[in-house]
Amino acid sequence: MKEKPKGAAAIRQIRRSLKKAYPNATTELKWSTPFELLIATVLSAQTTDKKVNEVTPKLFRKYPDAFALAEAKLAEVESIVRPLGYFRQKAKTIVNLAKKLVEQYNGEVPKSMEEMLQLPGVGRKTAAIVLGTAFGIQEGIAVDTHVQRVSQRLGLTKNKQPEKIEQDLMALVPRKEWSWFGHAL
Repeated sequence: MKEKPKGAAAIRQIRRSLKKAYPNATTELKWSTPFELLIATVLSAQTTDKKVNEVTPKLFRKYPDAFALAEAKLAEVESIVRPLGYFRQKAKTIVNLAKKLVEQYNGEVPKSMEEMLQLPGVGRKTAAIVLGTAFGIQEGIAVDTHVQRVSQRLGLTKNKQPEKIEQDLMALVPRKEWSWFGHAL
């Protein structure tokens, strides 16, 4: 027998419970500019936010903006991000990302999902985090392994692919709560 999707009352109760427990849910990444959040989020793939927060202060002291990082020597960036794993690829990605920000956006982080998805190393999850957290622009719900697991346990989705889970969650949660909801889960 197929389980019915959660009703509106159940969704409201889940949101109320999450609001009570995590009223100000946001990223654990430490950042002070949209550029820093973007770079930290890209670096967070396959590692913990805690580890990224250990590495980024040195990275951002040396390369405080897209212009500085775009001019960086790859070997120097690699030595800083080495503790994160996949450091060669991550270093290459963030330097190329910075170059694209400089070339196409005057060093600024774009404010649309479409533009964000054109940047090296940026997928829907990263774009949704940066747009929602740095700019308050609700363009999606970031689906990581935790959001996937919890949303399935709560019966909010039966899907396994992050894109489909995101679509299911966006249909259930008011748009103004998308960024917060992903962090709260």
